[in-house]
Order: sequence, then C-alpha cells, then structure tokens
Amino acid sequence: MKKVISTDKAPAAIGPYSQAIEVNGMVYTSGVIPVDPATGAIPEGSVEQAKQAFTNLSNLLQAAGTDMDHVIKTTVFIKEMNDFAAINEVYATFFTKDFPSRSCVEVARLPKDVMLEIEAIALK
Repeated sequence: MKKVISTDKAPAAIGPYSQAIEVNGMVYTSGVIPVDPATGAIPEGSVEQAKQAFTNLSNLLQAAGTDMDHVIKTTVFIKEMNDFAAINEVYATFFTKDFPSRSCVEVARLPKDVMLEIEAIALK
C-alpha cells in the first residue's frame, strides 16, 4: 500500500508530486532543494545551500518515521562540479557511518536556480 508523506518542515512540492512516498517499509523522497520551508529563502553559496537541503531531507525522513541513518541510496544533483568537494564535506556531517550508496551528477539547471538537489531512498 502506498502512503503519501508530507511535512511543513521541508519545502512544499512545487508541482503535481508528493514530497515522499512510503511503500512496503521503504521511503522514496522526491528531490529536495535548499529552500527554508519557514521563510521561502534560499541561502547563498553551495555550502549553506547543502546544509539547508540536507536539513530539509532529514526533516522529511523524520516525518516519514525514519532518519538519515536508514538511508540506503542518494542521488545528488549539483549545478557546478567544482562545488563537489565542499558539498561532500557537508554530506559527511549528515551521513557519518554506514554510508548510503550515492550518485552525484552535474546538471545544467535546477528548480529555483539552486546549487543542488538531493533525493533519497530509506528503510523505515
């Protein structure tokens, strides 16, 4: 059975999709961007944007009844591959052990012209 996950502690969907879906004990998030859900503000710079995006992802997972320690796969979309090392440092503060598998790709453009977007698959 499919369960829609929604929280006001992560950016609202800006289209016809759910923030996350739970199916059979697995949580699949949509792409999460670095928008402060309380204010709509986007931080400056890739490091601050990464912190906001990963905080939003963490909040979304908590709303689903899981957490960052249960993430098994992430996909990180970044606007500039030159920011990879800085974003990776922030990533390592949110995922500290038993790291999930990950893909990271550079893309031409992201919603709201942010520097990165992350999606995840987690165990419940």
